[in-house]
Amino acid sequence: MKKLIIILTCFLIFTFGCRKEEILPVIPEPKVIDIFASTETKITDGQEVMFKSDLATIYVIKMVEVSTNQVVSKEKITTKIGENNFKIYTKSIKSNYLYLVLEDGNKKEINKTKLILN
Repeated sequence: MKKLIIILTCFLIFTFGCRKEEILPVIPEPKVIDIFASTETKITDGQEVMFKSDLATIYVIKMVEVSTNQVVSKEKITTKIGENNFKIYTKSIKSNYLYLVLEDGNKKEINKTKLILN
């Protein structure tokens, strides 16, 4: 009887004590940064960024390649007063250094920052 209890106890300990623990990877979510707060910003593909606007208007956001000064991407956005969030997708861009330029409807440069792609 004692042998049965010992065997049963060992069986239960090995069965429940030796199970592989399921560990889910923790993926850090990139924080939303004010893109025009500094002159140079490191970003990753799909990162959400924001900027502050004093006007509710239409702006043009351009990504310009640093060495050739060619426009890589251009998009019109409608802003609201206060914080405006958008995502930057850079997976298909070959260059590692870009300028992100914010222009108004008259093509006047409002803000500019250098992007370093990770």
